[in-house]
Order: sequence, then C-alpha cells, then structure tokens
Amino acid sequence: MALHIKRIYEPKDDKDGVRIPVDRLWPRGLSKQDAAVDIWLKDVAPSPALRRWFDHDPAKWTEFQQRYRDELEKNPSAVEELKRHIRLEGATLLYAAKDLKHNHAIVLQRFLGKD
Repeated sequence: MALHIKRIYEPKDDKDGVRIPVDRLWPRGLSKQDAAVDIWLKDVAPSPALRRWFDHDPAKWTEFQQRYRDELEKNPSAVEELKRHIRLEGATLLYAAKDLKHNHAIVLQRFLGKD
C-alpha cells in the first residue's frame, strides 16, 4: 500500500489512509482533534539526543540520515508496529518540521522502502 508523508498542519485528505504522527513531541499549536490522527507512534521518531544534534541543520543531513537509520535498525519492534499499521490501508506519516526536504519522515519513508 502507499505510504505518504506530509506536515501534520496540513488538512486531512481522503487519500491519507491511517494518519500517523512520527514525532516524539506533539506539535505546537495543534490539538489532537484538529490533527485527525489515528495512532501516534513516538517510538519510530529520532531519539531526543539525535534530534537535538541534528537541529534541522541541512549541513548535517547526510550524517543525520545514517544515524537515524541506525536507530531504526536497533528498534525493530517499533518499525514492525508501524509496518502493521500501514500494510492494509496505506498511511500518511505526519511530521511537524518546517523543512520539507530535510526531515526524519523522509528518511523513515525511504527506510521502509515506500518512497
């Protein structure tokens, strides 16, 4: 099934499938009702230490991708839980980052082989 990514601030769409926030922290200024989420999978988000290190710095993008993939490989139960949710209906991974080209949802989508 399809796996899409988009900012959590974008409105729900019929094509979204299961809406899954993949940030460890809830996004500012948005209620859970307005976000229309189905399940929040914090455990597939980058660790707090990795998130702070990256700090959305495009100069660190290449290394961030490798470090995040390494974290995902060391967390197979969270990755499998995510795969179970997307397998039947398709899904949209929701992220809060403003940078559309350098965010962990892109890495996660590629890691799952769904880009």
